[in-house]
Amino acid sequence: MKIATWNIERLKHSKNIAEIIEICENIDAEIFVLTEYDERVELKNYPYKIATKSLSELDANFYNKSEKRVIIYSKYEITNRLKTYDEFISCCAEINTEIGKINVYGTIIGVFGNRNENFKTDLSRQLLDYEQYSKDQTFCVIGDFNISFSDNYYFTEFGRKELNHFFEVNKLKILTKDLSESIDHIAMNDNFLEGFDFKITEWNPDKKLSDHKGVSIQFINQKS
Repeated sequence: MKIATWNIERLKHSKNIAEIIEICENIDAEIFVLTEYDERVELKNYPYKIATKSLSELDANFYNKSEKRVIIYSKYEITNRLKTYDEFISCCAEINTEIGKINVYGTIIGVFGNRNENFKTDLSRQLLDYEQYSKDQTFCVIGDFNISFSDNYYFTEFGRKELNHFFEVNKLKILTKDLSESIDHIAMNDNFLEGFDFKITEWNPDKKLSDHKGVSIQFINQKS
């Protein structure tokens, strides 16, 4: 199983749509979360998907009708859509995989950056969602955390501390926290990870196609 995420920066590099789509399809993840998403990027090899509400409903003068903050693509069946505190910012899907059901929470934490007051409110409300959907269930948080964990690239002490504390207490691991210049992350339950090795892959390192690198996690074999 491979899980991937990429912030495509509201297609500011719209002339490169074909290249962006080609890269996403070549990643060939079973679960792919795109953030700062635009419907002009349509991944055709995914039979299941859910997305946040259209941003034009918030501000038709600022957002295009095709813009949404998050979409979850899945090659596995999405069996249920779970409610999130703000359906313009995040969405959560119950996905039936070959290793059982996983609650996948696709998100941007703090859509105006990590120093805007919105970040603290958004983070605290999202953590309540995480706590609810990770209880007695395989759980995965994927998307733009607006926090780097391994360097001084882009973070606040508050955001880093709150996220690290929550994941530690709730026995979740940020698999991508050691990546440099990365604020896009994938986190999963510790007990799930005990059964697998995994490989991390990054793309768009020069940030020419968006201002974010993409990242994927491939679970490559189950340990005996």
